[in-house]
Amino acid sequence: MTRTVVHFTDSNGFGGAEQALLILMAGLKREGWRPVLMYHASPGIAPLIAGAAQLDVELWPVPRMPDGLRGARRVWPFSRELRARGPDVFHAHLTWPLACKFGLVGALLARVPAIVGTVQLYVEFPLDASIFVQQRLIVAGVGRYVAVSHEVARRVIRKLRWPAQKIQVIHNCVSVTTECAPHHPIERTGRPIVLTVARLDEQKGHRYLLEAAAQVPEAQFVLAGDGPLRASLEAQARSLGVEERVKFLGYRSDVADLLAHCDVFVLPSLYEGLPLSILEAMSAGKPVIATDIGGTDEAVIAGETGLLVPSANPAALAVAIRSILTDRPLAQRLAAAGRARVEQEFSAAKMVQQVIAVYDELLAKRKVANGRH
Repeated sequence: MTRTVVHFTDSNGFGGAEQALLILMAGLKREGWRPVLMYHASPGIAPLIAGAAQLDVELWPVPRMPDGLRGARRVWPFSRELRARGPDVFHAHLTWPLACKFGLVGALLARVPAIVGTVQLYVEFPLDASIFVQQRLIVAGVGRYVAVSHEVARRVIRKLRWPAQKIQVIHNCVSVTTECAPHHPIERTGRPIVLTVARLDEQKGHRYLLEAAAQVPEAQFVLAGDGPLRASLEAQARSLGVEERVKFLGYRSDVADLLAHCDVFVLPSLYEGLPLSILEAMSAGKPVIATDIGGTDEAVIAGETGLLVPSANPAALAVAIRSILTDRPLAQRLAAAGRARVEQEFSAAKMVQQVIAVYDELLAKRKVANGRH
């Protein structure tokens, strides 16, 4: 008998969390599950909707449930519809710890047999008594929280006081590919290419990368991704005099092609959960430079599978970029070790099996509990 899992996201954009969700739904379908994607309609998640449709995943748009009384009023009809559909599992995908809260409450009211929440990122935010009370009530009913890194797990336990026994670390993953792009998606200028794939957001640290670019005049810098900081970053590139060597590509769906034609991948983030872009670059056999922050350091082993530098440090970033570009044996060694690490530790098959094990455990517990009544 095919079991159904409803995946719920209240995200407005498409990034690593949404890519991980697509990989998970594809893997669940291969394992005989029936995934359904529940979401709030938003132009920013168009790639997620398109990807789910391509996987032949059922799409279920629902009205947005904003914070406050307006959102709370929509929980009951949300719950009734969820109960009528009768899924085996409700799996919320949290872009930060307080995301999807009304969706989780709706699943609790609908008495879905297994309720899971994946936490992709911890961000600092003001905490007050009402937040703690709300979270305590929700966490009590959720069967399991999946943290995408040990860093995220430590933070929700320490900061939000979530019970450690309800937290399980399951790393994000990527689908390892050996395909190489037949064309050249990046216009070459004779300089080596330094690629970054990330939202143009303060979190990702692009301004420090641009400062580093000014110190590495022999390289071309390519930034794939869009976001609220695009105009200010373009202005910064002009003020630094590097606009001729820095290309802003905007959102791109051909990341694998971009990776195939770069010389080094850099992610200068200030904080992360577990960045898929790093795993994608390692999977593509590219040397990686990233910041030495929690989550990222679980993917990149410093000096073995990539180089780690202090965050918000353009000088250190420039030194690392130059070391990769001038030391080919180092670049090749890091690239080979990085790809091997992804294959061993961050495969899609491994992640999917770990998630299914969580579903099975919670469903078995529910069956036992029901048998006692």
